[in-house]
Formats: sequence, structure tokens, C-alpha cells
Amino acid sequence: MYLGNLVEQASTEDLFSDLLHPYTKFLISAVPLLNPGSKREKIAIQGEIPSPLNPPSGCVFHTRCPFAFELCKTEAPKNNHLHNKRTVKCHLYDE
Repeated sequence: MYLGNLVEQASTEDLFSDLLHPYTKFLISAVPLLNPGSKREKIAIQGEIPSPLNPPSGCVFHTRCPFAFELCKTEAPKNNHLHNKRTVKCHLYDE
């Protein structure tokens, strides 16, 4: 959904039961629900959408992630392998 980069990777059950990355939460919240009777509020993702021809330096999500800090603008986060074969790519989860 965003320049072809993964923010969080896990089994579907793990991913939807316990979202870790703040941008993943925004992405999931921005997707319309298939069941019109569901109660989840759909939100709009704020921020700038970078051009695929000129991606931002650092973390590719920093222009739209409300939790981004200065390091996100200059350094790309590494994959953090967590429990249950789960991977989160974010400076918030550096060990």
C-alpha cells in the first residue's frame, strides 16, 4: 500500500489480533470494511505521499507516520524479528 514496502509481517491471526507498528494500525484503519454493519471507524491517512521516482530518505513511512521522529528522516529501520515469527520494521522496536 505504500511504495511496496512492508511495515509489519506476521501470520494473519497474529497481525490482526495485535498490531504493533503505528503505521500498520493507520493502514488497517484506512481500509473500508467489507461488512457494512461493522463499527470500526474508517480514518484518512494524513501526510505527504512521496513519489515512487523520488522516495524520501530514511524510513519510507516517516512522511505519514504520526509517531515518526528525527531519526526516521535520515535512517531506514532494520527488520526487528519478534516472537511468533513476527517482523516489525520501525525505530520504535529497535532492541
